[in-house]
Amino acid sequence: MTAEDDARGAAEGFRREHHLGTQPLGDLVALIEQTTGIDVAVLDVGPDEHGLTMRDPARGAVFIAVARTEHPMRQRSTLAHELAHVLFEDWTDEQPTDSVPRPYKEIRADAFARHLLVPGAGVREVVGDAPATPLVLSKLVQWFQVSPAVAAIAMYQAGLLDSGTKELWMTISTPKLAARFGWTDQYKALQQQSDRRRAPQKLLARAIEGYVENVVSAQALATLRGIEAAAVIRELTDQGIEQQASTVVWEDVGDLPDVEFGDADGDVDEGPAG
Repeated sequence: MTAEDDARGAAEGFRREHHLGTQPLGDLVALIEQTTGIDVAVLDVGPDEHGLTMRDPARGAVFIAVARTEHPMRQRSTLAHELAHVLFEDWTDEQPTDSVPRPYKEIRADAFARHLLVPGAGVREVVGDAPATPLVLSKLVQWFQVSPAVAAIAMYQAGLLDSGTKELWMTISTPKLAARFGWTDQYKALQQQSDRRRAPQKLLARAIEGYVENVVSAQALATLRGIEAAAVIRELTDQGIEQQASTVVWEDVGDLPDVEFGDADGDVDEGPAG
């Protein structure tokens, strides 16, 4: 079985298992967290970092992290790529490299991301009998929120595009398509969303529970989210979520046990003799 076939089968199986049909996938961070139960974070990282999957072998815990970016379609592909590593359990402790040829598991993860985000059946449903034009490419990119390169490959694999046109359209940028076909405002909204830090939902939920119980500070929540503590307090207060008042319970003197000084042998330090 080729990496392409392996990836297609896994992507179709994932959509089938979670009743996702052939429709576009919405918030991928939430989707991955809710379907796999693992933590996903959007972080500030270096310009050459896109995403990684880490596993703690001692606890069996898996964690996905992706970079903040102004390229929302790339971030979605990165998330889907890292999901492939989770599903195939092919994570590694080694840092990814630009080795040539690329490892089988990386090729498979790329293909999985493409088939997951743009299923072949979904492409045919959207395109129908329409001729292959830049407008159709733009519609697929906007609908499935993928790069023109990913959409062009999907159209080619669906038999809707020749190889020459595929290669040409793979060089088109998403902002250019958005500007040409009138959805720049939507693209800018996607950019704002992908360029924000985001803490894992389960971790943040536990931290908020600790905040309510007065054992986690607002600053801790602010650090997790990358915003000011005052903004955290304001958001939670506006929704009626506030810290419980700290109370100190004092025992009644009469309830305290009697205390005898000295040990069993009757040795008592009475201080220096006078």
